[in-house]
Order: sequence, then C-alpha cells, then structure tokens
Amino acid sequence: MIDDGTGLFTIGELARSTGLTVRTIRYWSDEGVLTPVTRSAGGYRLYDAGSAARLELIRTLRELGLGLDDVRKVLAGDRTVAEVAAAHVVALDAQISTLKVTRAVLSSVARRGSTAEEMTLMNKLARLSAAERRRIMEEFVEEMFHGLDLVDPDIRERMRNTAVNLPDDPTPEQVDAWVELAEMVQDPEFRAQMRRAAEFNHADRGPGTPAGASMWFAKRVVELVGRAREKGVAPESPEADKVLRELLGDADRAAVLERITASHNVRIARWRELLGILKDQPVRAFEEEFGWVAAALRAHPGR
Repeated sequence: MIDDGTGLFTIGELARSTGLTVRTIRYWSDEGVLTPVTRSAGGYRLYDAGSAARLELIRTLRELGLGLDDVRKVLAGDRTVAEVAAAHVVALDAQISTLKVTRAVLSSVARRGSTAEEMTLMNKLARLSAAERRRIMEEFVEEMFHGLDLVDPDIRERMRNTAVNLPDDPTPEQVDAWVELAEMVQDPEFRAQMRRAAEFNHADRGPGTPAGASMWFAKRVVELVGRAREKGVAPESPEADKVLRELLGDADRAAVLERITASHNVRIARWRELLGILKDQPVRAFEEEFGWVAAALRAHPGR
C-alpha cells in the first residue's frame, strides 16, 4: 500500500499481496476486467481494497477455465457465476467426449498398426459430430425404405433404432466398428443389398398383414431348424425336406431362397455384428439357422 494515507495499491504491491505477476495484472487491466481506481501523478495505475477483492474473483474464474469475455460479463452482472459455470460444464463435456474419441482412435491405430491413410480416415469418421454421425445412419435407413409403405412396421422401427452413435467413452473396438459401419452404409453395393431385402419384405405383405409377421417367420425358422440341428439333421438329408414342408408349406421354394439370400448373407451378418459391438450387446442374428434353410432349399428345390 502506498504510504500516503490513501489506501491505494500500485500494480507491484497488488502483485506481491496476491501472488500474481505484474504482467498478468497489467494484462487484465489492459483488457478492462480490472480497472484502476485512479492514477498517480506519474501516471501509474492505482488500485484499492475493492480492486484486490475483484482480482481474487478474476483469478478464481480464470482458474475455472472462463475466458475473459465471460469474466467481464460476470463482473458486470450480466451473467451469474452459476450460469457461466453451467455453460462451461457443457463445453467441457464436449471437449472430454472429443478427447475420449481421440484416445480410442489412437489406441485402435496402435493396436492395428494402421497406415497414415487409415488413421486419417478413422479420425475423420470418428470425429464427426454426433449429429453428423446420426445423419449418415438416418439417410441410409430413409433410402432403404423410401416408397415401400408395406414394409413390416416392426422391421422399419428396428432399423430406425439402429441409427447408432459412438458411445461417450468408446473402446478402440467400437471405433473400429463405427468406422467400418460408416463405410458400409456409404457403399452403393451394400445399400443396394439392404434396399433389395426391404423390397422383398414389401412385396410379400398385403395391406392387412399384421405388424411383426416377418419376425414371426424368423422365430419359426429358429424353432424348427434349431430342433432339427439338435437332432443332427443335415440340410441335404431327406429329413430336411420334411422340415422345409413344415416351415414353408406349398410356398415357392426358389422365391423363398432368393429372399433368404437377400436378407441373410455375409455382409448383412457383419452389419448386425457391428451394431452389437457399438451397443455393447452381442447380436444373435441366427445366421446358422437361416444358412441351414438356404442349404436345404438348394438341396431340395422342389415343393
């Protein structure tokens, strides 16, 4: 404090009393967040006890990560500390989420020994915003069902629910799965496969067909084929033809084979597996059971 009875401080004295540097205090003064109460005859900035208290508040806010604009608003009374803190929590959460994705990408690169090109692609896809990632998936599902009003509503809803995103704290395996999934849904050949499966579902249903009928058939396949496989019935055996008759009745077996091939193949099975990895819930797609039916249909093409 200046020994003149005014109770004022120079920047140097303020620095010594607060532990801050003269340079920092001068910078905050230049930026308008710590205004001197007056100047000395020699032009030096002078501060009072209120300035010292204000300086402590500025330091606290800065240590909490607030920028000078927000500090200015708090000091001016335009925003409360609570409001600014809440906004910064949101911003920090976003930064933390980004850092977690970056960590997972780097872990995946280290584990896989990825090339620079692969790492660039992985980082680009994984760092897309949540909204952009969801848009990619939603556009894929929209294209798959566009104009197919008779598609089983349960199937449509299940597909919409697969518009998955990266978890908040993804594992390297989930980053790999998301990248592979994003590449798949942007592959014209895969999109055509999924569209074809949807078209078959649309063609097989009438206006009065109840929702969930497609799922009922899948459950029937699992039930009958599971029982046959437990008994050791091979798809090529005569007993397999009996299973097909029980399952399909007089349906056109060639048409059924075409539909099963369209909806149960290696790429679609991989799609379902990737969804399971992202949701951290292993997906049972019953590919073995449908594969058995396909093999039996090829071995017994007649009705």
